[in-house]
Amino acid sequence: MFKSFFDVSIITGAVLGAGCVVLSYLGNPVNSGICLSCFLENLAGAMQLHSHVRMSYLRPELIGFVLGSFAMATATRRFQVTGGSSPIIRFFLGFFMIVGCAVFIGCPIKMIHRLAAGDLTACAALLGLMLGVWLGARYIKAGVALDRVRKLPKINGYIFPLFALNLLLFLFMKPAFIVFGQTGPAALHAPVPISLAVSFVIGCLAQRSGLCITGGFRNLFLVREGTLFKGVLAAFLGALVLSLVLGQFHLGLNGQPASHTSHLWTFLAMMLVGLASVIIDGCPFRQVIKAGQGDVDSAVTCFGMLTGAALVIGWSIRSTSAGPTFYGKIAVLAGLMACVVLVMYYRRSPAAVR
Repeated sequence: MFKSFFDVSIITGAVLGAGCVVLSYLGNPVNSGICLSCFLENLAGAMQLHSHVRMSYLRPELIGFVLGSFAMATATRRFQVTGGSSPIIRFFLGFFMIVGCAVFIGCPIKMIHRLAAGDLTACAALLGLMLGVWLGARYIKAGVALDRVRKLPKINGYIFPLFALNLLLFLFMKPAFIVFGQTGPAALHAPVPISLAVSFVIGCLAQRSGLCITGGFRNLFLVREGTLFKGVLAAFLGALVLSLVLGQFHLGLNGQPASHTSHLWTFLAMMLVGLASVIIDGCPFRQVIKAGQGDVDSAVTCFGMLTGAALVIGWSIRSTSAGPTFYGKIAVLAGLMACVVLVMYYRRSPAAVR
């Protein structure tokens, strides 16, 4: 039992959950200490990929995740450059994952943070995510799998970490072409050194443990294996404990920050995120970590997510406190249909799987 307590997945989850609350307490938006979709929306604005200045800020946490993953993978000789598995499909599923997150207003990590902070609107998100992952697990059992990966020259794996390093330079140099909003969510951020340090540590641990929110549920549903799921539980408990200690816990359904009460669309949006994540093997957070450790397919997915982050703002797909928009609903349904078409196309016979 003592050894299990110090399992790397549990440690990673606990640090991730605690990091969410600490970063929110120190200045990041309420109940959004760590949110990959929100951070990508901010990054897209900072790069002038959309014009909403209030959502434009170069989030240090994204940089820390990538560089932490790269550092750990390099130090442990686990930096392996692979790719070539249905890249265009991964790009578009990355886009649709962000669509689902935008309609819910948060990624799976933010969902856990919101639940731990007492936001009951996230319950529908949890149920939707679990159903999407369960469906994905069923499809895997039926033989669904994208094209096989292959080893690539190492230079391919260095591109995404170099992209993150350039963002780090932009963060400190503040060139004129990078937008730093001074009002709204863009103005809410923890001190940069703390954000970088916390996210770098989380990136290192996540690379070592392989922690993935949807992966934890997938393994549990698919093979009854609970290592990653323990990390997910640890993330929730870590966030819950610190939320209570720091006075960040506010139980309720109405009036929660960055939320809405359109529970059906929250459910469907996160079902899309869960299903897409299983198809491409990783939630938004896991895709960023894998991109840092040399997975070129995940890097392509990340650029798809960044494109989605720009378009959910520019095309009014992102929900507001009033609820999802018409275009957001259409985008979620389109994403679900795209996932169904893909799994039907890639379904293989039992003989082929063996």
